Amino acid sequence: MIIDLPNTRTREIAHKIEQLHEERGESATGRVLTLLISADDSELEHALEVANAASREHPCRVIAIVPDTHYQSDSADSTGEAAADTDVKAMEKTDNPAVDLTDGPAESNLNAQVRFGADAGAGEIIILRPHGGLINHPDTLVIPLLVPDVPVVAWWPTNPPSNPSKDLMGAMARSRITDALRSNNPEATIERLRRNWTPEDIDLSWTRLTVWRAMLASMLDQPPHLPIIAVKVTGPQEFLPMDLLCAWLRLKLGVQVDVEYVNDAEAVTGVYLTREDGVVSLERPHEDQALISMPGQAPQTISVPVRTIEDCLTEELRRIDPDEVYAEVINEGWDLIRH
Repeated sequence: MIIDLPNTRTREIAHKIEQLHEERGESATGRVLTLLISADDSELEHALEVANAASREHPCRVIAIVPDTHYQSDSADSTGEAAADTDVKAMEKTDNPAVDLTDGPAESNLNAQVRFGADAGAGEIIILRPHGGLINHPDTLVIPLLVPDVPVVAWWPTNPPSNPSKDLMGAMARSRITDALRSNNPEATIERLRRNWTPEDIDLSWTRLTVWRAMLASMLDQPPHLPIIAVKVTGPQEFLPMDLLCAWLRLKLGVQVDVEYVNDAEAVTGVYLTREDGVVSLERPHEDQALISMPGQAPQTISVPVRTIEDCLTEELRRIDPDEVYAEVINEGWDLIRH
């Protein structure tokens, strides 16, 4: 079920959601969190598909903020300074224009869409398309629509703000999820996120490594517990998760990590840990299989498919507390491999 609400206000959106809940005989009390998504039209539908998949495990209310800058440009071109004056006067009338402008101009500067049922996963989806002056007030739009007494999580599917904790949307969140790998410039993005890091921040580039880190830790837990004297990691060039993996290995093992680039690879293809008795290796010769090799043992093949964005987001929604290992890697291990 998809319901369009043009020229609306947040209280009208909230009323519509309550009405739909009553019609379906349900309530929002089953939601475990509110997921805020900041996106543009080009990435919106994909982000909502990912959120829908994650909501099967974590029933949530999804609120997507999609600033309608195209609408703003058209308005400015057609009305010139008069349109700007209208926005200024409207903003001066109240500190909460999305909620309180009941007697103001006919144009509310907000279009919305509500999705329920099969179109919204295990929850509901609210898409907010502000334009004009409301583009700069996403917090004003979101606050009246939050599910009471549940955590708020903010997610930027591609290009995040330089400082998520200072972002108006991010400041409301208990957990802030970014994905530097899918940004326009992953290396520059992760550097900005590092400079402005807070304990509530996590990047899905790190989450993509969960299975690799777990398997490597399990392999090293098996006797004999000999020291690692050399490390090599293979995979694609300019692949942020591989850089984070190298930073983690360098930090935890205390040895130099060499990198070997593999043409046409799309993910990490192998980790080789040299000990006195031989090489402990974890390789992925195929997208859905990994090969574990230990000195004196026959190689073992296990199923390890490449992690999807849905897998990564679901994991982070399952654990919204600060990730202490990521904090160490991003603040200490990253400098070790860069130097």
